[in-house]
Amino acid sequence: MPLDPSISFRHMETSEAVEALIREKVAKLETFYDRISHCDVVLEEPHRSHTKGDHFHVRIRLTVPGEEIVVDNTDQDKHEDAMIAVRDAFEIASRKVKAYAARKREEKRQSTK
Repeated sequence: MPLDPSISFRHMETSEAVEALIREKVAKLETFYDRISHCDVVLEEPHRSHTKGDHFHVRIRLTVPGEEIVVDNTDQDKHEDAMIAVRDAFEIASRKVKAYAARKREEKRQSTK
């Protein structure tokens, strides 16, 4: 069953294009690991600076068996484009989900020996 992410926009207008991109990226995460039970994505534009431009922050929280995978790009490169901020955050999430799935496969392999 496809995962229906909870998507929130803070301090900015809702964007159908960004929401579609998020849904696409969440579907891609499910191809790496199909036991993701919950996904929260928050996109916010916290600082409105006329001199430095607007910067978007993305927070992704994935619930998987036994733990949560969290990606928070507030400490990383600042993005003035929401689509790029979402893309980069989901690249990090993909790496974390792949690592989690590999760890679970290894644990399963070790337990069958």
